Amino acid sequence: MDSNLFEAVGEVLYGADLEEKLVATERLYRQWRANELVVESVVAPRAVGQAGHPQRPELVPPRQLKRRRLGSPKGHASMLHAIAHIEFNAINLALDAVYRFREMPQPYYDDWLRIADEERYHFQLVQGRLNKLGYAYGDFPAHNGLWEVAQQSADDLLLRMGLVPRILEARGLDVNPGIMEKLEAIGDEESVALLKVILRDEVGHVKAGTVWFRYLCEQRGVESEATFEQIVRDHARAMIRGPFYKPGRLEAGFSAREMALLEALEQERHGAERKLPER
Repeated sequence: MDSNLFEAVGEVLYGADLEEKLVATERLYRQWRANELVVESVVAPRAVGQAGHPQRPELVPPRQLKRRRLGSPKGHASMLHAIAHIEFNAINLALDAVYRFREMPQPYYDDWLRIADEERYHFQLVQGRLNKLGYAYGDFPAHNGLWEVAQQSADDLLLRMGLVPRILEARGLDVNPGIMEKLEAIGDEESVALLKVILRDEVGHVKAGTVWFRYLCEQRGVESEATFEQIVRDHARAMIRGPFYKPGRLEAGFSAREMALLEALEQERHGAERKLPER
């Protein structure tokens, strides 16, 4: 007997055991591809709260996270741990995009279940690298900022698509090349190879966000570029920081007007910083 998609996704989303969640995410996508899950909303999604998360890492405010030098073994592991934490949160974000929004066409669920499984794969790649270095996911504290954005956009899929893939995940495209350079500088070619895989896939994730953002704009009769600008200015001004990885963003569907907006906001930020009084 086929299972209900949303009930199945909810079980995985709110599961807190790390290894069980990884196995269940992979199984979920396999079931979807085998047409074993039925798109039928029989029970309303639970109120947005904290998604399932293991007891470790400890979640703390961003300002409490220590900055460590990449050249030290602990700093090296800390950077990879931060990447693993982003990928873990991305699993929950993709699952929630399915679980919470129940009146979308089937290709939408194709995309976000695939993305959840790819984020699972990314997490396991980085987790394995951490283990080789003598560390485990949970050995360092982390913050909960990504999931807080999911909570902020829980009632509006257009806002979710604007904020999560097109701002947060696109920011990941921007920083990835710089992280690879730092890892190359300390001779960690194995981690660089992993990040190349992640960068390739994340371009596709941001592109999916662009596709569904524009689909929703069309459904609501609003202009997509102007709507994106409004979301940035109303909800995400502080998240816009350059330099921007323009090839990846263009491949992911950012328009020339949207790139010009981001670059203008970055210039505004630099101008504001120059005007700050000296301490």
